[in-house]
Amino acid sequence: MMTDPRIEVLGAAWLEETPHGLLPHRLPAWTRAQYESELYGLNVTQGSGVRLRFATASDRLALRVRASRQLFEPVPPAPALPARDCGPFDAVIDGEVVATSVPTGGRVGLLRADGATATVDDDPGDELTVTFALPPAPPGGGRRTVEIWLPYRDRVRLLALEADDLAAAEPSDGPRWVHYGSSISHGAEAASPARTWVGVAARRAGLDLHNLGFGGAALMDPFVARTIRDLDVDVVSVKVGINVLNADAYGRRVFGPLLHGFLDTIREGHPDTPLLVVSPIFCPIGEDLPGPTMIDPARLPEVRFRSLGSPDRIAEGALTLRAMRELIAGIVADRRAAGDHELHHLDGLDLYGEADDAATPMADLLHPDPPAHELIGQRAAAVVADLVRGRARAGSTAAARTPAGQR
Repeated sequence: MMTDPRIEVLGAAWLEETPHGLLPHRLPAWTRAQYESELYGLNVTQGSGVRLRFATASDRLALRVRASRQLFEPVPPAPALPARDCGPFDAVIDGEVVATSVPTGGRVGLLRADGATATVDDDPGDELTVTFALPPAPPGGGRRTVEIWLPYRDRVRLLALEADDLAAAEPSDGPRWVHYGSSISHGAEAASPARTWVGVAARRAGLDLHNLGFGGAALMDPFVARTIRDLDVDVVSVKVGINVLNADAYGRRVFGPLLHGFLDTIREGHPDTPLLVVSPIFCPIGEDLPGPTMIDPARLPEVRFRSLGSPDRIAEGALTLRAMRELIAGIVADRRAAGDHELHHLDGLDLYGEADDAATPMADLLHPDPPAHELIGQRAAAVVADLVRGRARAGSTAAARTPAGQR
């Protein structure tokens, strides 16, 4: 069981001690009583944005883990797909990915996720080893701070980290960023965990990330808003819309009140924190058609999503991505006009628009491919970093106006 005080686990709200190792959860323990679906719990334990932080002078590391990949058995007529291999781990130094490795030495576990019953059969697999060869340290460089990013789509239980030299890293001074979103924010189709668009943005902007991107599940659940409310953060971003379409979860009547309520709850704990609301990026299958979406059986073995919705339902309040962008922009504008000047809007098309889809198309018509994750991350980094700088400037101004004895 990895409980070494020299190793800090970032991006997790709860570290569960299990018989098979230390299991990071991205939501706190109390939330588990508020969602019935084990599929949601699987999302929470997939390690998107979770990383181990420590200092070392070693150039070789060995991380011992148990890792389980996912096999999803959907409700017919949606087709079943084979389980993917276990995803890679990244080693990051000074914001740069310096090594990527996959676990070896045994059998990877399997998580059988049943879409009909919303249950998960958890096979933790064998003990595995992930080895990293780090670039040599500069002469006289001594210890370096290293972060190991866990795979974004697998459940990883931590056992031990082995190195010739190991010490606690200096506390991170990066602004704390919590982000909420869908499978795109979770990392779907990114090349590796630090190369998800959220990971790219955090590394480029020097942010301390807590990623609450949940595949298929960004439906503005109240317990997620309460989690964000209670976290100690410097900037918050909320990216919603695509999962509402995917699930055909609710229509125009419900979307606005849910978003207002989600933002209200966050504001209870962060009344003046920069809060960025991001609308959906371009997605060819959902711009003008409502959901639900599913993998198209006619296109197998290629994985291509399609929307099953009818445009006739739009008049009844069914939502398209285009409609949700308009609703989100209006809600943010109304709240800013009412006095919330630290609430900001980012049109998802400014992160990835139709022209970007033509240049770097989504292979499955729903999730960005690795080059698009990099592009989105670069653009998002500039926006979030600007919000953090704005808050720092505002804080400096306020401090300058406040007598020292009253601070």
